[in-house]
Amino acid sequence: MSKKKKIFLAVDMIMIILLVALDQFTKYLACEYLQDKPAIPLIKGVLELNFLKNSGAAFGMLQNQKVFFILVALLILFIIAYVLFRMPDDKKYNVMHVLLVMIASGAAGNMIDRIRQDYVVDFIYFVIINFPIFNVADIYVTVSTFFFVILFLFYYKENDFNFLSFKQQKKYREIK
Repeated sequence: MSKKKKIFLAVDMIMIILLVALDQFTKYLACEYLQDKPAIPLIKGVLELNFLKNSGAAFGMLQNQKVFFILVALLILFIIAYVLFRMPDDKKYNVMHVLLVMIASGAAGNMIDRIRQDYVVDFIYFVIINFPIFNVADIYVTVSTFFFVILFLFYYKENDFNFLSFKQQKKYREIK
């Protein structure tokens, strides 16, 4: 493994730790200042802080499936670690690094909640559209996944992912 690759992976790990820490800190603040209290409007009729213990997934689906969610999060983290480890240290993949780090951070942040307390702390609520209450980790995952799909559809080409193929490893190294 090249020195540049080791630096990329170290930066990825540091960013994941920092992003998870930010997520956990915001959830701590939500527990301290929002739990058992009325919602706090940030923009009246549009956005408010509103504490919710969510034992399900997005939109309240699959309530009380803690083990399932932890296994899914671990699988996502394993896949992202594999991709980050295999990804070339080419400038072309910098944005993908950032997006995968953010998805991993969101998965890890919500997984920590499920392990520690059997639910995820949600606290951001768009009143104007009655959108389900969410948290910072959800923002990481949703926004990053959106941009990842856009990149996948319009920027990266099929052969840009040859580094993930088990069969093509020898050919990929020869091409590089």
